[in-house]
Amino acid sequence: MELIASLPQAHPQVVLERARGALLGLAVGDALGAPAENMKPSEIRAKWGRIEGFVSDDPAGTDDTEYAIFSGLLLARHGSALTVAHVERAWHHWIADLDEGPFRGAGFSERGTLENLRRGLAAPISAQHRHAWSDGLAMRAAPFGVFAAGRPAEAARLVAIDGSVSHDGEGIYGGQAVAAGVAAAMAGGSPASVVSAALSVIPSDSWTARSLRRAVTAAPRGERAVRSAVVIGGYPWTDLAPEAVGLAFGAFAACGGDFAASVLTAVNMGRDADTTAAVAGSLAGALSGAAAIPAAWASAIGPVRGSCLPSMRGYHVLDIADLLTPETEPPR
Repeated sequence: MELIASLPQAHPQVVLERARGALLGLAVGDALGAPAENMKPSEIRAKWGRIEGFVSDDPAGTDDTEYAIFSGLLLARHGSALTVAHVERAWHHWIADLDEGPFRGAGFSERGTLENLRRGLAAPISAQHRHAWSDGLAMRAAPFGVFAAGRPAEAARLVAIDGSVSHDGEGIYGGQAVAAGVAAAMAGGSPASVVSAALSVIPSDSWTARSLRRAVTAAPRGERAVRSAVVIGGYPWTDLAPEAVGLAFGAFAACGGDFAASVLTAVNMGRDADTTAAVAGSLAGALSGAAAIPAAWASAIGPVRGSCLPSMRGYHVLDIADLLTPETEPPR
């Protein structure tokens, strides 16, 4: 595979706008997709018709948004000097060594990691659990693309360091594809260049790469074709990284990077809908900026509630976007 090391840098204010778009897009997608998580398209249609907006009176993000904030804070503190030791200490300080707390909605990979860390295991052994291939790294990967804007290879390097505590193999590849895709979108360009950047940082013969290619190839035929090309029918868990990443990139490609269309396509395909919509939202938001996100959706996103990670309560994704673009000045 040929790594895409760097792309042309955008103006600092454009970078800030895209950073906010990426992380706000993640949170919006997460909140839109949460009610449809683990559902089939037929079940979604039977309950709501086609989802075209929030179907909850009190929309909120899930563990996807809270873990993205966790990784964003860690990255803002250490930047390119991030090490596995930093990540492991952060997991202990902010999550594992605290009282159990609610941890509502925590994924299997996060649960397995916490159990291993609390048993005294260290990375990479802490990632040796039954769900190291999950999309738990992909869901929190966007901050790495924001930080390494225009540098897909660096985004992939950093997210792999973060993921070494909780994931392995395809779980790492899924996170790398998302981080690199967001990094490329932050530099502008086309949806095709975003897909190329994602594929450039993972093994071409990996399950994640094959799934991503199948999804993008099927994209011109619409969401049903994307879903048929990617979904592992009958598998009891919907958080497979290759499947979720394929669905997210497929939705993004099918809609030409349009924010609302990309996110709603991901939501209406079901499966791990909060994660697929969060990833599609981060890609589309990074490409077009926060202004592309419908105002009614953006205004519904507030500081996270800490329903999964109590230590993250009160942080807003826009604050994280600003922390990850320190060389820019927020507009007055």
